[in-house]
Amino acid sequence: MKTAFWLYLFLFLAFFDLHAQYPILTPFAVSLGATPVFIGWVVGIYALTHLPGNIIAGKVIDRHGSRPYIIFSLISAGAILLLQAHIQFPWQLLVLRSLSGFVLAFLSPACLALLASLSKDPVTQGKYMSGHGVIHTLASVVSPAVGAFIVANAGYTMTFQSLGWLLMATGVMAIFSVPKTFRASKDTKSRSRNSIPFGPYTRPETVSIPLRYYALPFVVSCAQGILFFEIPLRNTDMSGIMSTGILFSVISLGALSTLCLLFLNRYSPFKRVVLGVILMACCFFSLAALPEIPLVVSLFVLGSSKGIIFPAMASLFIKLSGGSRLGRVFAFQSIAMSLGSFIGPVTSGQFRDHLSPYFIAFLILMVGLMLIPISRQTATSLYTPSSYSNPDAV
Repeated sequence: MKTAFWLYLFLFLAFFDLHAQYPILTPFAVSLGATPVFIGWVVGIYALTHLPGNIIAGKVIDRHGSRPYIIFSLISAGAILLLQAHIQFPWQLLVLRSLSGFVLAFLSPACLALLASLSKDPVTQGKYMSGHGVIHTLASVVSPAVGAFIVANAGYTMTFQSLGWLLMATGVMAIFSVPKTFRASKDTKSRSRNSIPFGPYTRPETVSIPLRYYALPFVVSCAQGILFFEIPLRNTDMSGIMSTGILFSVISLGALSTLCLLFLNRYSPFKRVVLGVILMACCFFSLAALPEIPLVVSLFVLGSSKGIIFPAMASLFIKLSGGSRLGRVFAFQSIAMSLGSFIGPVTSGQFRDHLSPYFIAFLILMVGLMLIPISRQTATSLYTPSSYSNPDAV
C-alpha cells in the first residue's frame, strides 16, 4: 500500500500537468497561425510518436522494471515543455509535440505494469486499476480549468514554463518514491525456470491475446481524440479557453462519478467494457444529431462511460494475459490507443466541413463493438474465476 500511495501521489501531479494543456493547446496553435488541418496533425502527432516508444517500452519494462522509465518520461517531458514556452512557429510546435509523444510513451505502460504487479489477486488488481483511474480523473477535474485560468492571467509562456517545472519536479519525486524492485519481473523469471525446456535455454510461458481485443482501446481513443480536437475549436479566444476548460472538467467529473463505484470491479470486465462503449457511442450520437440535449449533460454522461471503460479495459487485459509480461501487454494497449489518438483528430480535421466528427466517432465505436466476441459462451469461458488461474482457458 505504501508503494501504491507514493505512485498515486506523483501520478496525480503528472496527470494534473498533462491535462492542464488540453484546453490551451489548440488556441495556442491558432495564435501561432496554424490552420484546423495542421492543428489536427499537431494533436495527432503526439499519439503517432507514441508508437516507437510503446514498442520499446514493452520489452525494456519487463526486463528492467518500471522505475527508470517513469523518471525518464517525466523529466524529459518537463524539459520539452520549457522549450515549448518559447516557440514562434507552428512547425516548432509540431516537432516538440512529436518529441513529447515519444518520451511519454513509457509512462502509461510502466505505471500500469507496476500497479498490476503489487497484487496477484484479480479483484485487488481491479481496485488498483480503478485507483489509477480515480487519481487520473481527480487531476483532470481541476487541471483544465486551472490551465485555462493561468493562460488568461499570465499568458502561454508562463503557463508552459510552470507546467514544465512541475513535471520535472514530479520526476525528481519519483526517484525517491518509486521502488527499485519490480515484482512482475521476478514472477516472470520464476515462471521461466518452471517452463518447458528448449535446448540449453528455457522458453517462458506466454499467453497470446487475440488482436481483435486491441480494437477496443483503438476505437475508444479514436473517439476521444475527435472529442479533444473538436471542443477547443468551438471558441479560440480567451473567454472560449475558459469555457473549454470547464467542459473538460465536466467530462472528468462524469468519469469520477463512476470510478468511485468500486463495487463495479466485482462484475465481468468484458461486460463493463461493452456497456461503457455503448454508452459512449450514444453520447457521441447525441452530440451529432440531438442538439436539444444540453452539451454539459452529454459530456457528463460521456465522461461517466470513460470511468467504466478504462479500469475495466486494464483488468480485461490482465486476465487475458494470465498476469504475465504485463509490460508488453500494456505497451500493445498503448500502441492501439496511440494509433486511435492519431487517426481521430486527423480524420476530424479532414472531414469536419463535410460530416459531423461526432457522428464519425459514433460509427467508429459501433464498428469496434462488432470486432469483439460478445456471445454468452465466449464471455463465460473468458471470465469465470477458474480462468484467472488457468491461462489456457482463454
